[in-house]
Amino acid sequence: MKIAKDSVVRFHYTVSEIGAEPLESSEGREPLAILVGHGNIIPGLEKAMMDREAGEQFGVDVEAAQAYGDKRDGLTQRVPKKHFGAQKLAPGQQVVLQTNFGPRAVTVQKVGMSVVDVDLNHPMAGKDLHFEVEVVQVRQATPEELEHGHVHGDGGHDH
Repeated sequence: MKIAKDSVVRFHYTVSEIGAEPLESSEGREPLAILVGHGNIIPGLEKAMMDREAGEQFGVDVEAAQAYGDKRDGLTQRVPKKHFGAQKLAPGQQVVLQTNFGPRAVTVQKVGMSVVDVDLNHPMAGKDLHFEVEVVQVRQATPEELEHGHVHGDGGHDH
C-alpha cells in the first residue's frame, strides 16, 4: 500500500540541521506512528512521504518554512519564575512550560531574581532540516482514527 491521505504510517527517522550532527532519532525506540493528512507531522516531511511504501528508506531536506517555520523576532515573554517550579534554569536551556493552551517548549533567554525571559519560537524554527526515514508499515486508518485525527494503538494514542 502506498502512503496517501488518511493512511497510518509507522516510521523510523533521524533529523539533523542540514550538514550537522543528528538532533533526534527514533533509533532504539518504537517507530513514530502518524495519520497522514491530519497535521501530525511537519508539512515538508509529510509531502516527501507520499506515494512511498513499507520498506522504503530515503533522505529529504526540508526548508524551515515547511518544517517549524521561520524564527520570528520579538516572540519572547517574561514569565514569573514560580511557573518553572524548582527547576534550575540557565540561558539557552529548553524547558516545557505549562500554558493555558497546554505544554509548550520554550528556550530560556535570561534568568532574573523573580522572572524568566523565554523565547516562544519552536527550538527548530528557522532551521533547514535533513531527515533520514525508514517506512516500517503503511495501513488504512480505522474510522475511529479518522474521526479523532490521530493514530490509536501501537505507536499511537490510547484513550
